[in-house]
Amino acid sequence: MDRMLKDKKAICVFVLPAFVFFFAMVILPIIMSGYYSLLEWDGMSKGIFVGFKNYVELFTSYNKAFPKALRNSLILAAMSVFIQLPISLVLAIILSRGIKGEKFYRTVYFMPVIISTVVLGQLWQKIYHYEYGMVNIVLRKLGLESWVHDWLGDTKTALICVFIVIVWQYIGYHMLLMYSSAKSIPEELYEAAKIDGASEITTALKITIPLMKPILNVCVTYAIVGSLKIFDLVYVLTGGGPLKSTEVPSTLMYTTIFFKNQFGYGSAMAIFIVIECLVLTVLVQKIFKSESYF
Repeated sequence: MDRMLKDKKAICVFVLPAFVFFFAMVILPIIMSGYYSLLEWDGMSKGIFVGFKNYVELFTSYNKAFPKALRNSLILAAMSVFIQLPISLVLAIILSRGIKGEKFYRTVYFMPVIISTVVLGQLWQKIYHYEYGMVNIVLRKLGLESWVHDWLGDTKTALICVFIVIVWQYIGYHMLLMYSSAKSIPEELYEAAKIDGASEITTALKITIPLMKPILNVCVTYAIVGSLKIFDLVYVLTGGGPLKSTEVPSTLMYTTIFFKNQFGYGSAMAIFIVIECLVLTVLVQKIFKSESYF
């Protein structure tokens, strides 16, 4: 018993610094934002307590800015789950089967993940540029002049263009997680399936994917949360424009706080993002606990 108590004390000693850091950098800012969200405050003068007024105004304001931003983030989350992750899954399964150049492709797909998002945003701005962008240059060279477009300047294409960059940046990240999971599956299972005459597709559907369920859970959670709180890429690429067509809650929160000095209203957006991420994360966990989905 004494030894167990000593071990517990040692555990507490080693865990305490990490806990203090986590509390100071994560929990405390959330608590402070929750308090600020109940105030009408410009960041300098004394705040006026208004209760849940800021939260109500998120969905009742005359310009409907927050609902539009929320819709955009949900669209990005849905596309990430149903487009980005399936592509990552296919690539992971193909690479895990030991194709020629496996290490090379694994490295190449992961490279965009380690590049700064700001750098990527600047790069893709040049790629999408109307005059000298690579996309329009290729279209002109192919004689498809009618397809030349101001990709980031059109409300109909801007959000899709942002999503393409998200896919390009993070497809390798999810692919590597799934690849590691697929590689850990015992080879004997594949050999038994091959003896039974199962095709590669059948093997993937009946063996590989079901056994990858834990990592698929992680990838879906990361994709959803990442899309809901995305800021830097959207801010660099479009700044939320044109005409708010790519505005997401994080960019709207930033402009509300630092340009309009509405700290209380902006803090309400921040708390809503936290709650939204938490609720959807719990929902994903419940879905993956149901064996009927696999």
